[in-house]
Amino acid sequence: MKHTAKIIPCYAADSAGACSALYELGGMTVVHDASGCNSTFATFDEPRWWDQQSMTYISALTELDAILGNDEKLIADVTAAAADQNPKFIAVCGSPMPMMIGVDFDAVAFEIEQRTGIRTFALHTNGMHSYPEGASEALRCIAEEYVRPAETKIPNGVNLLGMTPLDFDNLHTAASIREWLAENGFETVACFAMGDALETLANAANASVSLVLSQSGLAAAEYMHEAFGIPYVCGVPYGEAFSALLADTLRNAAADGTCAFPCTERGQAGQTVTVIGEAVSAGTIAAALGLTGYAANVICPLPHDKRLLTAGDSDAFAEDEIAGALAEIQPETVIADPLYRFILPNAAKLIGLPHTAFSGRCYDKIIPDLTGNRFDAWYKEML
Repeated sequence: MKHTAKIIPCYAADSAGACSALYELGGMTVVHDASGCNSTFATFDEPRWWDQQSMTYISALTELDAILGNDEKLIADVTAAAADQNPKFIAVCGSPMPMMIGVDFDAVAFEIEQRTGIRTFALHTNGMHSYPEGASEALRCIAEEYVRPAETKIPNGVNLLGMTPLDFDNLHTAASIREWLAENGFETVACFAMGDALETLANAANASVSLVLSQSGLAAAEYMHEAFGIPYVCGVPYGEAFSALLADTLRNAAADGTCAFPCTERGQAGQTVTVIGEAVSAGTIAAALGLTGYAANVICPLPHDKRLLTAGDSDAFAEDEIAGALAEIQPETVIADPLYRFILPNAAKLIGLPHTAFSGRCYDKIIPDLTGNRFDAWYKEML
C-alpha cells in the first residue's frame, strides 16, 4: 500500500499549525473535535503550554452531536466561553469529523460574531493536512484583519514571518534572530507570531521588507507585498557566510522592492548532503553548506511553495517516496530529525536535527539554536 507511514510518524496537523500561530495573540482558538484531542497539541506540538497560558480549546464534539448536526451546541459553548474570557478575537477551525459531516465553519463564525460582538473568523483546517497549511492560513488571516496601512515607513524595518515553535522549538532562536537583525543595522517591526502582541503586529506595514522564516509565513508575506508593497526574502540566518548573504539580500530587497529566495542556492561540489525538512529551514541549511564546500540538496515532505525548491531537490512526501528518493540520491550524509534514521540508506550518516512538528518532545532538550556562526560550529562538529 502506497503513502502509508509504517515506520516514521506523520507531521503535526494543520489544526496544530493554526493553534501555534495564534497562541500568543490574545484570541480564543477553538478546534471542533472530540474531547481529549487538545492533549495531543499541548503535549507534543506546543512547548509554550508549560509556562504560558493561551485560550486554546477543544469543542468536545460528541458522536450524537455529529450525527444530528448540532452546530448550536458549538456556537452556544463558544459564545459562553467568550463572555467569560473576553478574547481579542475568536478563531474556529475544524478536524476530520466536521469535514466528514460538512460543518459550515464560515456560517458558524458569522453566528458567533453576531452573538458576541467579537471579531470571529473561520480557519479551514480538517486535520488531513500538515501544519504549514493551518499556520499559513492563520497568519495571513491576522495580517488581513489587523495590519493597518503604514503611518511612517521604517527604512531598515523588518517583519519576521513564520516564527512558531513547530519549526523553531529552541525558544532562544527568536531572540537570536532579532539580535542578528540589530547587529546588521535592521529594526524588528513585528514577529508573526512569537514575542509580539496583536497590537504590535498591527504596525507591520511600517516595515520596508519581510523575512520569511518558514513556509508558514509566506502567505502573510505575499498579502503584505500585495497590500502594502512590502517585498520579502526567504531564508534563516544560519551560518556566517549565508547570514551575510541574507543581510545583503534584505538590504537590496528593501531598496528595490524585489522579492528573493536565497534559501534555494545549492552547492554543487564536495561531500553530498541531503537535508530533510521544512522548505525554508532545510533549504537554508543546504544553501549555507553549499557556501562552505558541500553539494547539498533538499527533500521537503511538507506543503511548500514551488519556488522554495530548485533543481536537485525532491518533494517526496510519503514514507515510501522519501525512502525511494534517498535510495536514488545516495547521499553520504543526511541531516534530518533523528526518527528518519530508520529509512536511510545503509551507507548514509545521519546528523540528527530534531523537528518538533515531526518527533514532538522526544528530543526537545537537544534542539540547537543555529543562528549565525552557531551553525558553523554545529556542522563542523557534526560533519
